[in-house]
Amino acid sequence: MIPVRGYAGHKVAVLGLGRTGLATARALHAGGAEPVCWDDGETAREQAEADGLTLSDLTKDKSWEDVVCLIVSPGIPHLYPEPHPIVAKAWARGVVVDNDIGLFFRSFATEDFALMDQPPRIICVTGSNGKSTVTALIHHILGEADRKTQMGGNIGRGVLDLDPLQDGEVVVLELSSYQIELARALAPDIALFLNLTPDHLDRHGGHGGYFAAKRRLFAEGGPERSIIGVDETEGRYLAAQMREDAQNGDPVITISGHQKLTGEGWRVFARKGFLAEWRKGRQTASFDLRSMPHLPGAHNHQNACAAYAACRSLGLSPRVIEAAMARFPGLKHRCQIIGQKNGIRFVNDSKATNADAAEQALKAFDNIRWIAGGVAKSGGIEPLRPLFNRVKKAYLIGQAAAEFAATLDEVSHVTSDNLNSAFTSAVAEASDGDTILLAPACASFDQFPSFEARGDAFERLVHSYLDG
Repeated sequence: MIPVRGYAGHKVAVLGLGRTGLATARALHAGGAEPVCWDDGETAREQAEADGLTLSDLTKDKSWEDVVCLIVSPGIPHLYPEPHPIVAKAWARGVVVDNDIGLFFRSFATEDFALMDQPPRIICVTGSNGKSTVTALIHHILGEADRKTQMGGNIGRGVLDLDPLQDGEVVVLELSSYQIELARALAPDIALFLNLTPDHLDRHGGHGGYFAAKRRLFAEGGPERSIIGVDETEGRYLAAQMREDAQNGDPVITISGHQKLTGEGWRVFARKGFLAEWRKGRQTASFDLRSMPHLPGAHNHQNACAAYAACRSLGLSPRVIEAAMARFPGLKHRCQIIGQKNGIRFVNDSKATNADAAEQALKAFDNIRWIAGGVAKSGGIEPLRPLFNRVKKAYLIGQAAAEFAATLDEVSHVTSDNLNSAFTSAVAEASDGDTILLAPACASFDQFPSFEARGDAFERLVHSYLDG
């Protein structure tokens, strides 16, 4: 646990009692603060009270007496589409509003850091797609290289639930736009911006607000090294803004998953399955990504470039990074190859909750029997039309089934009652060389509580078939 610094002896309100809120309340208490907690859900309140936390109904004015700060969990809107009433109440009372990320950056450094040979380093990863894979891949490479490392944020452990940082340790954090936008303190040593595609637009007041939230990690965080994907306009803008040396490009490393990057500066890119590093106008390293089974497709090649650039920034050699990448086991629910039987490959990409994420999976495989559907995002699957020729047949589930069927038009498809039915039909019709792909292009909440639950259900079906 990282005890929260700066609020000892003060009352701090915590709104939202999921994984993040509970860890925050405990870390506040460990730092000498008095946390008072609230959640809109009765079940969450009962669980928190059973865990020994103090509840206080923040909808009531009397609960705000002596409160100096409100900590808001990431799923709770604080501006768009409209602020949560308790956030608005904090504003009206002049109470500081922050989140666990802000508390972490003001609390992780201790007096012991001055005695360390190598003070800990913080790497933060953001972007629309690929954050979790890149975070996990960096963490994996560091572990393989015998570097002390922890992983957290939007993946794994909450930031305040991490262990106190040690000499030479590297902490790798996945940060969403929700987490970055509200944090009052941001201070990464290395920051990564992967890409930007339309998502969470209602939460950020549009595409510009979404980019502005992610940009804060760089513009206000002031990292020593910025690693920036330049396949979209926003990335090219951000790279230009963070660059300080026109000739060497410092302190920016530009990355791409599909195009050769030219010009001066430090560049890492992938083309035709090969990762290449260029510095000062010459190639300094290159290796083949195609033999790495758990990093399939151009999107994962961009992820590999990002992780490579981060690890090179820490001084790891290309050969060490390549060897560690080859041993990466992959990440659950993200183009996860579960297994193969009778020449049929099974891929779990349940994390593909929008069309842009599903696009990457459709590009990565051929002869696809596509399980898709759930709660559709704006635009549905219309942006995927150029990839429909890769789909042998689609098996549609959930609320979006009728909408997706209309979009698929002449592509072979069938509407299934649920995931079990879709899987059974796909297996019965599949043949040698086919890929049965769960890439829903939808949220899960009509039939599953989370994308993880949906992916786990798919995995169970696959393993039952593989073991049968």
